Amino acid sequence: MHFSVQGNHVHLIVEAESAEQLARGIQGLAIRLARGLNRVMQRRGDVFADRYHAHALRTPTEVANAVAYVLGNFVRHASRWGKTVRADWIDPNSSAAISAAVTGPPLTADPQTWLLRGGWRRGRSLA
Repeated sequence: MHFSVQGNHVHLIVEAESAEQLARGIQGLAIRLARGLNRVMQRRGDVFADRYHAHALRTPTEVANAVAYVLGNFVRHASRWGKTVRADWIDPNSSAAISAAVTGPPLTADPQTWLLRGGWRRGRSLA
């Protein structure tokens, strides 16, 4: 549903029916990304460590906080590096910057659960 690509990690907000389905989805994504990155870098071998952290989001507030964290992650890193980012800046390496005119086919899927369809907006305003 949402993503943010950082220099050495990726944050994702995804939906899955089960832990097994989530694991298979993450594995498939990691393989696809590794193949593409290896092709671009003209190299072979592992790209990602064989691990990820998952946390089930259960409340509108948790989802709102997670979305704000993922979409605003670069700003957190920039402040640690002593850089200033304008308040209206949108991370081009996140789902916040997605535009069909720019990316072509959609890079994210429409949410299926009420929490991600908008229930989280009642939990906290991101403005």
